[in-house]
Amino acid sequence: MAQKILLTGGAGFIGSHTYVALAEAGYEVIILDNFSNARRDVIDRLEVITGAPVTCITGDVLDGALLDRIFSDHRIDAVIHFAALKAVGESVEKPLDYLTTNIAGLYTLLGAMQRADVYTLVFSSSATVYGQPENLPVTEDAPRGFTNPYGFTKLMCEQSLEQIAASDARWTFGVLRYFNPVGAHDTGLIGEDPNDIPNNLMPYIAKVATGELESLSVFGEDYDTPDGTGVRDYIHVMDLARGHVQSLDALLSEGTGHVVNLGTGTGYSVLEMLTAYERACGKTLPYRIAPRRAGDVACVYGDTQLAHEILGFKAELGLDEMCASSWNWVSRRKNT
Repeated sequence: MAQKILLTGGAGFIGSHTYVALAEAGYEVIILDNFSNARRDVIDRLEVITGAPVTCITGDVLDGALLDRIFSDHRIDAVIHFAALKAVGESVEKPLDYLTTNIAGLYTLLGAMQRADVYTLVFSSSATVYGQPENLPVTEDAPRGFTNPYGFTKLMCEQSLEQIAASDARWTFGVLRYFNPVGAHDTGLIGEDPNDIPNNLMPYIAKVATGELESLSVFGEDYDTPDGTGVRDYIHVMDLARGHVQSLDALLSEGTGHVVNLGTGTGYSVLEMLTAYERACGKTLPYRIAPRRAGDVACVYGDTQLAHEILGFKAELGLDEMCASSWNWVSRRKNT
């Protein structure tokens, strides 16, 4: 019998791609999502991709009674927890929303899991827990910190999981610190679909490519990087989804927790990303140089050796594949 996984936030960008990877790996998956940052037609699209019905429950991870019913009605073996707010800028404006959803949401979920005797969780963390890294590439034992409320919530969640795991050996947690997920499924049926002006680089470039935005603002051209623009570690969302499956496999088979970076281990600059996207869409994209943003650092990319050693994880898709899959997604969406 297939093992059954609860996927909170499973209709979102990373969650929906992870659903596909889990289904391909033979897991039975139940999605819980409140659709605050996801389109409802994602479920129909997942059914097309997987060729099977999708079980989706509409609800909030803060609803403990609903979680109890889900665990009562379904024999859940493990949980992958994506449900969270994730925009750095918005977290500065609305910290209470982030503290409530991200931290209290995790606590509510863990309480329901404990009541149901389910002790295996893959947690969606972030490289923001490193704050402003002192050394590159960033390793998992680097000092942790935060520069915004979103990063604080992820750090608080990580520290909470550490204390819970230390208190009870039944708990096993896979903490995945990922860098910058981009791209889309190769069918072009699912991808990143921000509701308003994107906070992240690739979806912003994508909207310039489709004509929805006039030009790209490049924040700073005088960083100590090869072309003067900021450098980040981007990872194809399908590589990232596969990393979640590998984390889950390891937890269920070995019963030992882990904390790993998921990225490519390579940094790409803003202008490199822009040039690659121009290759993907076949046209020159306008941009303008803008002042640096407060809090931005010149360069951040991760060391992924530990993920390879523990999970067998290695990113397989490069920058051109990331951009091509994104363009396939946004150009199809604009024409439907």
